[in-house]
Amino acid sequence: MNRNTEHLGLFLDHYELSMAQGYFFTGRGNISCNFDYFFRTNPFESGFTIFAGLQDLLEMIGDFRFDKEAIDYLHKIGFKSDFLEFLKSFSFKGNIYAAREGEVVFSNEAVLCAQGTIIETQLLETLILNVLNFQSLIATKANRMRKSAGDRNLMEFGMRRAQGRAAIGGSRAAVIGGMDSTSNVMSAFLYGVNSSGTQAHSWVQSFDDELTAFRKFAETHPENCVLLVDTYQTLESGVPNAIIVAKEMQQRGQELAAIRLDSGDLAYISKKARAMLNAAGLKGVKIIASNRLDEYLINSLIQQGAPIDGFGVGTSLITAHPDAALDGVYKLSVINNKPTIKLSEDAAKVTLPGIKKIVRYFNSDKQFCADGIVLNEEKEEDIDSIYHPQFTDKKSCVKGLESETIVSKVYENETIINKKKTIAEISDYRKHRVAQLPEEFHRFEYPHVYKVGLSKGLIQLRNDLIQGVHK
Repeated sequence: MNRNTEHLGLFLDHYELSMAQGYFFTGRGNISCNFDYFFRTNPFESGFTIFAGLQDLLEMIGDFRFDKEAIDYLHKIGFKSDFLEFLKSFSFKGNIYAAREGEVVFSNEAVLCAQGTIIETQLLETLILNVLNFQSLIATKANRMRKSAGDRNLMEFGMRRAQGRAAIGGSRAAVIGGMDSTSNVMSAFLYGVNSSGTQAHSWVQSFDDELTAFRKFAETHPENCVLLVDTYQTLESGVPNAIIVAKEMQQRGQELAAIRLDSGDLAYISKKARAMLNAAGLKGVKIIASNRLDEYLINSLIQQGAPIDGFGVGTSLITAHPDAALDGVYKLSVINNKPTIKLSEDAAKVTLPGIKKIVRYFNSDKQFCADGIVLNEEKEEDIDSIYHPQFTDKKSCVKGLESETIVSKVYENETIINKKKTIAEISDYRKHRVAQLPEEFHRFEYPHVYKVGLSKGLIQLRNDLIQGVHK
């Protein structure tokens, strides 16, 4: 991806710099540490989350620098000269471990770990949260729409409803999550995904009559011609005029690709339109629907037997309605080679100390059945059971199950380790991993809760640190 990296070092919250300057002047800047990125709740009351944004994030970390204008600005707002001299040559030289992009992940799992000095890992906090929270949110929403739509075509139309330039990463994440294309030409250019789009109502209104508008569009776009048929009266004029143009195109050796419905009772109108097209011998002309669609409405339309071949989704996808954000956090788990913990009145917010790994267990059908959060030094073959994070008397036996570690090193000393993947490759991986998750976790209403447990060693470490704090 080609992006504007100018002033990228300023892409952080002010308090990150305040802390970094404090570490610098107290002589603590080179203390080693480990930060964990995880989220506490799956969005949309889903049974799982799609991990997205990693490749973008790693490229941005590689470009994370403080140029002259950034340094001058920081001096102007009060940061000290000696600290700014340090920032002039700053780059992230630590290590990053992460799950593969497109992976199915769950709450409280450290799906990314940043290791390095306290200054360099602290300065990355905002960037990590900004990229991963948003793209994982959108990818998860898109995957839900793909679940509803089945193999029907899905198009992302959300750019005009997005929060500024978030549309770019949002369109990327939407395709990772299951969209076939985007209307966002910038994203299509940057990420090599398909862009699509036909016309708005203004095209039809700009001509003296609807039939002329359709004819002119077909003449100028004979390939993949899609006509928007609801500017005036969908069934009385829009569809009949589209049929006239489709017949004229056939005489020229061309084919009308589809009509698009953008208002009204989509189930009723699509059935009537399909009947009219079929009666005219145009069974090959597809029907595309748009207008405030989400995973629930798509599912409802299909259950009603609506003969819709593709859906264009905008606002609900790019804004991730009704969830405004993924509640991802970035917490310190090791400082100066010692595990550390953050306590809370809410037991669910007590952090997990130490350097950890995520072990995924499979049943005899090669499907996911549980994830274990274990200490990095623990051997998988030595773990017989994993325990509920809060109610540790509850456990799941994992002895003898096939397993894999789903987090690995992806960045080391200014270098991205893994080969860059296309968005199509990332989406294919997402599709493969989603298929390995049993159906009960896919439900929109009250999905089954996936088992994520802790190893006995991690529980003991957590308990020891809690006791140490209270002494």
